Amino acid sequence: MRLFVAATAFLLAACSPGGAQDKKGADAKGGQPPLTVGAVDVALKAVPVSFEAVGRTEGSRDVQVRARVAGIIEQQLYREGDAVKAGAPLFRIERAPFEIELAQARAALAQETARQELAQNELARLKALTDRRAISQKEADQAASSALQSAAGAQMAQARVRQAELNLSYTTVNAPIGGITGRALQSVGTLVQPSNESALLTTITRGDPIWVRFALSEAEYSRLRSAEQKKVEVKVELSDGSAYGPSGKLNFSGSTVDAATGTVQMRAELPNPKQLLLPGQYVRVRVVAGTQQAVVVPQAAVLQNESGRFVYVAGADGKAVPRPIRAGSWLGDGWVVLEGLKPGDTVIVDNLVRLRPGTPVQVKKAG
Repeated sequence: MRLFVAATAFLLAACSPGGAQDKKGADAKGGQPPLTVGAVDVALKAVPVSFEAVGRTEGSRDVQVRARVAGIIEQQLYREGDAVKAGAPLFRIERAPFEIELAQARAALAQETARQELAQNELARLKALTDRRAISQKEADQAASSALQSAAGAQMAQARVRQAELNLSYTTVNAPIGGITGRALQSVGTLVQPSNESALLTTITRGDPIWVRFALSEAEYSRLRSAEQKKVEVKVELSDGSAYGPSGKLNFSGSTVDAATGTVQMRAELPNPKQLLLPGQYVRVRVVAGTQQAVVVPQAAVLQNESGRFVYVAGADGKAVPRPIRAGSWLGDGWVVLEGLKPGDTVIVDNLVRLRPGTPVQVKKAG
């Protein structure tokens, strides 16, 4: 009876569609059907050489406005935060003491001028007597010396007048440059002294053009140096993600590498006629330095694991093969691949979640 049951089971297994023969046939064909995937054939193309960094804006000129004479501030002649031109009056310091000083200096100059004229007349009179030997040579020398001393005194008095005029002009504090004014650091009625901190009255910042400071890594700086400086272009992205219109140019690059960060300090200059960029603002900087030949793949094709970024490539045997890459910057909706791919490689761009190394794939070329 047992032999009969075993023989019957063997015959049923041999005759059934899902029997051992079909399983053996499926194994012989590869075990699982190939996975249909979209792919693109990559090729070299000209892409911009670009580097990205976080930068901070600053005024192209930042000047402290200080009092140059001591006195009480009588007037503030500007509104804080306004744009002013070079030479515009900002503060007025009490003038009366300096007007009196100037009047005294002019009076002293008049006295010295009179003494000089008297000495010159005396010298001319004694010279005629000296020629006739009517007076001694000593008297003639004393007259000449008095004339020289009076001339020196007149020059000294003239210098004091010039100094008094200069001090009087300093009572009106003018803007040394054009730009945006800061808040007033001293109020009307304050006694200011040029020898202490009360002398600092306000600041002026020139925001057009504006400067952007940022840093590049040592490797990026080396690549930047190899590019032609005339082709280097600096673009800025604002905090809301929008692109700032005008592009700029580099106007400074550091000569040393920061030992702590391994970076080189850089600075760019951008036009800012509408004051859209304010000093102290954080922006994203993109430095474009010419073009290079590189491979570009869709962003969706690039994956990342603990070893770094990689893509799946359809191999000649019809299986998915992971390929490590060194990615550069984004270019539109693609990644610039600097190393890891060569022209003609077929990069898989979809169904990536279901892929494993060695998975059979059926490639459908993506548009």
